[in-house]
Amino acid sequence: MKTHRIGIILNGVTGRMGTHQHLLRSIDAILKQGGIRIGPEETLLPDPILVGRNESKLQSLIARTSVEKYTTDLDSVMNDPSYEVYFDAQTTLRRFEAVKQAAAAGKHVYCEKPTAIRTEDAYALYQICRDAGVKHGVVQDKLWLPGLVKFMRLKENGFFGDILSVRGEFGYWVFEGHTVPPQRPSWNYRKEDGGGMVVDMLCHWRYVIDHLFGPVKRVSTLAATHIPERIDESGHPYPCTADDSAYSTFELENGIICHFNSSWNVRVRRDDLLTMQVDGTRGSAVIGLRDCWIQHYGNTPRPVWNPDIPQPIDFFEGWSKVPDQETYDNAFKVQWEMFLRHVAFDEPWKFDLLEGAKGVQLAELGLQSSAERRWLDIPELKP
Repeated sequence: MKTHRIGIILNGVTGRMGTHQHLLRSIDAILKQGGIRIGPEETLLPDPILVGRNESKLQSLIARTSVEKYTTDLDSVMNDPSYEVYFDAQTTLRRFEAVKQAAAAGKHVYCEKPTAIRTEDAYALYQICRDAGVKHGVVQDKLWLPGLVKFMRLKENGFFGDILSVRGEFGYWVFEGHTVPPQRPSWNYRKEDGGGMVVDMLCHWRYVIDHLFGPVKRVSTLAATHIPERIDESGHPYPCTADDSAYSTFELENGIICHFNSSWNVRVRRDDLLTMQVDGTRGSAVIGLRDCWIQHYGNTPRPVWNPDIPQPIDFFEGWSKVPDQETYDNAFKVQWEMFLRHVAFDEPWKFDLLEGAKGVQLAELGLQSSAERRWLDIPELKP
């Protein structure tokens, strides 16, 4: 068996997302499955080192996983040629300088979104990596969620006819911390630390919309801070300076209208934490994280408005759940394997830092749209 080892610097995996999605469910899962099988007698095996500022957290992760190495000295591994890939899951404001350093050291770069707070910086990171000749990518995990994959299979087979509109609902109640502990870190609600719903989620909606429905042409967003005070990790109250909800409408180049509500102040009465209803001339779908429900033109009911009588139609009854027709792995792990194959064997890859810059651009324009209370066009970011 021929084994290709690929050294990976994992920076920032002591955080919630980094630990669970990138370390435990991606890199550690790949190690435990024996690597990425390339062929009958060929395997690609990650060789990771954990990097962070808190040594006790790093030691705890070493004890929980198959990873054997860690360091608190980022510079030492940046200068070590045995590590080809640099991955960044730090808080957003720390990302620019670290990715810039990695590119200068000749490392291939893979990082979480948003890649920056400002479009100018996100686009500069793309240019820096492009000019350095290193391969680069941004996490766009939702494209490999089972519900979205099922939607794409339906679309490929012409189920919807012409798609007319998309209605997305994302979010859940994040406890403020006064009585029940919060589920998210406090920096998420401080603008000065890179927090905010618009910055977080419009980066996601950019790649989801672009890849599933069509390129975004213009945006209108209303950002809001509904809860003005929360409790931090030390038990102290702090003012929320970042938006915690976003109400966005996107017009696409193909004429489709997408509207997404994103909120950390909403109680869920829907099928999942994220649902998207897609309506087309021949059929509709409601997409969740793992499941997808469909209704075709032929079994669409014909309701008549009459609020004076009980509703005679059970509107849920006319929908069918799409069965699992293939195997669905963890979405983060799927993209990790794709990126590592791209680095090692130059396999096709389109989720580069230019795509990351597009997400930051939409978020920045969303905030501008909210401040100015107007629609804004989306300029092209050229390769």
